[in-house]
Amino acid sequence: MEFKDYYKIMGVARDASQDEIKRAYRQLARKYHPDVSKAPDAEARFKELGEANAVLKDLEKRAAYDQLGKDWKAGQDFRPPPDWNSGFEYAGDGSGAGEAGDFSDFFESLYGRHFDSGGRGRPDFQARGEDHHAKVMIDLEDAYTGATRIITLQTPKVDAQGRVSLAAHKLNVTIPLGIRAGQHIRLTGQGSPGIGQGKPGDLYLEIGFHPHAWYRVDLRDVYLDLAVAPWEAALGAMVKAPTPVGVVELKIPAGSASGSKLRLKGRGIPGSTPGDFYAVLQISLPPAEGDVEKAFYGHMAEQFKAFNPRAKLGV
Repeated sequence: MEFKDYYKIMGVARDASQDEIKRAYRQLARKYHPDVSKAPDAEARFKELGEANAVLKDLEKRAAYDQLGKDWKAGQDFRPPPDWNSGFEYAGDGSGAGEAGDFSDFFESLYGRHFDSGGRGRPDFQARGEDHHAKVMIDLEDAYTGATRIITLQTPKVDAQGRVSLAAHKLNVTIPLGIRAGQHIRLTGQGSPGIGQGKPGDLYLEIGFHPHAWYRVDLRDVYLDLAVAPWEAALGAMVKAPTPVGVVELKIPAGSASGSKLRLKGRGIPGSTPGDFYAVLQISLPPAEGDVEKAFYGHMAEQFKAFNPRAKLGV
């Protein structure tokens, strides 16, 4: 999948004002409208313009795209980084059916198949303010213990020249014990202001976990790849292993194979039904750097010459 330069498609500079983007779209849309243009690629160009305009006319989508696009050029092979849009605050829930059905795989990889395709500038006579949404990343350890954290969100603003920039929005957020990835924290009254005397909307924070050097998470279960020496796996041993809330001792059964799982029931992410913690054994071989070590491995090879680690493969 190739990266799309929406500014190049629209023929405007990256610092173009919202009015300049609006004018460019109107001119090009008239030029390439399939009912008007005789160009063989008119329909494709018209669709491409619609996609670019859907992003650049929307302050929030444009601000997030600008942050992502600074490291990419048109035509480069592209895969969106994991959680690329975390920390950006959006009005609406982003899930309303919109015009995205005909848009490219590039667009869908960033914003999904459906999005709120506009209408924020339309008159809205509902008294209550619009809800806002943002994805935020927390440490796994916070889900085990609960915490209070200052979280910074990026919100777009328009200057007097109509150009978009990002402003930092700091929030003091209580992370509840036992929250898991994909759940939401609701901050009452932190969305858009209400109309007239109406109440403001709410801000919903979708939780994700920062990538961890040691642990993997599946719902409420937590996994650790635990290195063990060959003699610990073969003969059995008591070893220490880290968990998000401290070090524990584990009994390695004799004859354990690489990939074997040791389960600590209820030691995953807390909850009414807590997850489990799994230590996945990985046999780690000591290096044979010196003559003594090499001789020892040679002796092992002689002692275990009948052992074929590839027997299950039929070779």
